[in-house]
Formats: sequence, structure tokens, C-alpha cells
Amino acid sequence: MKPIRSAALAAAAVAATVTSLTMSTAAAAPAPAFLSAAQLPASSTPWQADPVQQGLPDLGSVCTAGVTPKAATRYRDFRTDLDTNARQTTTVASTTAKAKALAAKLRSSIETCLDRLKAEYPGLEGEAVYHGKVNVEEGAHVYSIDTSLPDVGSSDIALYSVGCDGRAVTVVEWGQMGDLDGAPLEGFKKTTGIAVAKLY
Repeated sequence: MKPIRSAALAAAAVAATVTSLTMSTAAAAPAPAFLSAAQLPASSTPWQADPVQQGLPDLGSVCTAGVTPKAATRYRDFRTDLDTNARQTTTVASTTAKAKALAAKLRSSIETCLDRLKAEYPGLEGEAVYHGKVNVEEGAHVYSIDTSLPDVGSSDIALYSVGCDGRAVTVVEWGQMGDLDGAPLEGFKKTTGIAVAKLY
């Protein structure tokens, strides 16, 4: 019986060591950091930041709903006193390959968003523009979607970006009433660069 007991004790010791190493590795890999209110594009009234939340918000993002997985995802909402709002959503994939695949799906969803909105809301007019790549980590891509409903006289502008760093993918959104001419596009690109750089 002694050899069996010794083997069991040895196995337990190995298991404890592996568990300890796994926990140490997990502790050494902190969760990706999020933007602060001060790092958003300049606004005439101060930005307010909600706490970082786990999962996905109850009110999903218009252009990426159904693409971002709830697991391993966190988000943070921002707002100002002038109905300008923003959100950062970050997902940590299990591998870098899956992160790149998710980033590609998110970009595709944003690129086809205006067509889906027009199909859902007859009479909606708009223009979607790709504003290029921000050179940070694996890169980030910036878009704008300008929409209006002439019958009711409303117009909205939204800016989106998708960036990737290793296994982390982040989406930054910004929106307000108005059009692209009144949007802080260069400031949003800077915010995007900061968001991706802060991930790790």
C-alpha cells in the first residue's frame, strides 16, 4: 500500500504545483484597461464615465449587436450633458487567431450597418465612410455613419473603431445629433489609439 499512497501523494503535489502556476499566470495577466472620461474627444461639457461592467449591456450597440460574445467581454459607457454618448467594449479571446477573426467580423458588421438600418427604417438616408487605419499595436480601423430622417428633420452621426492587441479586441463608439462636419473625427482617432494602447 505504501507505493500507492506515495504515488497518490506525489500526484497531489504535482496537481497543487500546476494549480499554483496556473493561478500565478492568471494573476500575471491583468484584464485589459479601459479609457477614462478625460481620454475621450473634447466636448463642450465634461464627460462622465460609468464603472466598467461585465458582459454586454442590455441596450446593445446598433451596428455590432449579435457579433460580440458575452463571455470574456466587458464594457464602459460614457455621456455628457449634451446627449453625446460613447461606449468602449472589450473582449478577450482564447487565442490571437480568434481575436483577429472577431475583429474582422466586427469590422464587417460596421461596414454593412447602414444597409441594414435602411432596410429596417424606410425613408432613412445616410452615408457610411471608412476613415482609415490608426497605427497602434495590431492596428485599429475608424468609420463614420451619418444618418437622417428627412420626414422628421432629425440627423445623427456615429463614429466607430475596431482595434486589436494580442487576444484583446476593443470597439469604441461615439455618437450625437448632427452630422460628420460637427464630429471630432481627429479627436476620435486619438482616443482610438489610446484605447488600443491601454489594453495591455
